[in-house]
Amino acid sequence: MTNQNVKTDYDVIVVGAGNAALCAAIAAKEQGGHVLVLERAPKEKRGGNSFFTDGAIRAAYGNLDQIREVMPELTDEEAANTVMPEYTEDDFYDDLMRVTKNESDPDLARTLVSKSFDTIRWMNSHGVEFELNKANQSFVEDGKRIFWGGLPLKTKEKGIGLMRSLFNRAEELGIDVLYESRALEIVRQEGRVSGLKADVAGEVKTFGAISVILACGSFEANKEMRKEYIGEEWEAAAVRGTEYNTGDGIDMALKAGAVRFGQWDGCHSIGTDANVPKVGDFNKPGDIFKKHSYPLSIMLNKEGQRFVDEGADFRNYTYAKYGKEVLKQPDHIAYQIYDSKVRPLLRPEYDLEEATVVEADTLEALVDKIPVNKEAFLATVREYNEAVQDGEFNPSVKDGKGTKGIEPPKTNWANTIDEGPFYAYPVTCGITFSFGGVHVDTEGHVLDRNEQPIPGLFAAGEMVGGIFYHNYPGGSGLMSGAVYGKIAGTSAGRHVQAVQTI
Repeated sequence: MTNQNVKTDYDVIVVGAGNAALCAAIAAKEQGGHVLVLERAPKEKRGGNSFFTDGAIRAAYGNLDQIREVMPELTDEEAANTVMPEYTEDDFYDDLMRVTKNESDPDLARTLVSKSFDTIRWMNSHGVEFELNKANQSFVEDGKRIFWGGLPLKTKEKGIGLMRSLFNRAEELGIDVLYESRALEIVRQEGRVSGLKADVAGEVKTFGAISVILACGSFEANKEMRKEYIGEEWEAAAVRGTEYNTGDGIDMALKAGAVRFGQWDGCHSIGTDANVPKVGDFNKPGDIFKKHSYPLSIMLNKEGQRFVDEGADFRNYTYAKYGKEVLKQPDHIAYQIYDSKVRPLLRPEYDLEEATVVEADTLEALVDKIPVNKEAFLATVREYNEAVQDGEFNPSVKDGKGTKGIEPPKTNWANTIDEGPFYAYPVTCGITFSFGGVHVDTEGHVLDRNEQPIPGLFAAGEMVGGIFYHNYPGGSGLMSGAVYGKIAGTSAGRHVQAVQTI
């Protein structure tokens, strides 16, 4: 749709064009009526943070047979050689509550978990394709591919494939999409949503609508909001995804009577390549700058000090909080150190041309090549090596091979670093999304200060506060966007039907 033939009356308007937004638009369309998607970005930068995702998506499932429902191309032979432990709703819920320190809203969390696999089926019915998350969540032993960690699913072609499929489906269903269109204000009459004002390619237009769904991300790309709500140091964080998630939806919702909800001083962040672009590069999507083999490393700052237990848990359960710890270090930099024993075990991103790495045959030569306190750095590595305890190293399980007598300890996967060549990967902090949002119920309604729905106003995706605190289980953000996108779209469509019958 071009700006010259813009319609201005719709049943449902969706603000945003990522995974949550398009799931919402498709679900609303299933209820009938006219649906408009407003995307602030130009068409070549559409897709929000979802475009940049690696595609891993966490869902509760019973066994491999259930997974095969959305993966019909998986052959009987491959299935026979695949070991996939079940990951129940209780497993998912327990993981979510554990990593959020039991602060996740129980109703929102339980809804996410209980609707996760049904939403996977629904996405698949609309053309989203899935594949096994082999590279990141499995290993081969005795001819069997063994999965671990409750995250065996990913979208084909990562976020690029996910968003292509969703946009194709939106077009097939006749959903209108306007680009370079920044939502400005929710219009209400007698307390009910009646439309939306937006800047469409420089011209302010008012669109009529019975329901509005806000699914335009959090405020991670807004430096001032990061500083105000998360902390001064967050001004320095790189933005891993779209530059357009600056809190517009949150601001509009609050002005319409919504309330803040969730952990406004928290966010999803990771350790990422020190030379990562300052905002997501749409020419290099797919989460290629991350550095997630750190459980096999020791991480040191420029002062030559370790600052986290690298082996506290699988990366699924620590990566979303350790980026914050990197940001706290001098110059917001840390170095992941590996030797030749573990270098072949590192994840694929370490082999990409975009990966920044320093290599040397000796530790002394390595340290000479990086701007750190040399004496302290070498002393820390030496003390670590002396603290490593005997045991069998096994990166596929929490092997209990740890350290003794140093702080912080390394609880699992503690190998001495003593066989050259040696490798240093400099990392910084990249922010993905902020955890603070607005209060939404389990039907997607945006709630006011009295915990009552604001008639006609819905939200989904990163705008939903109260699910993630401190940390999150890998893949659950993409799942939350899809689950609450579908919920919000369905509720918005039903609201239109209810209003039209009055």
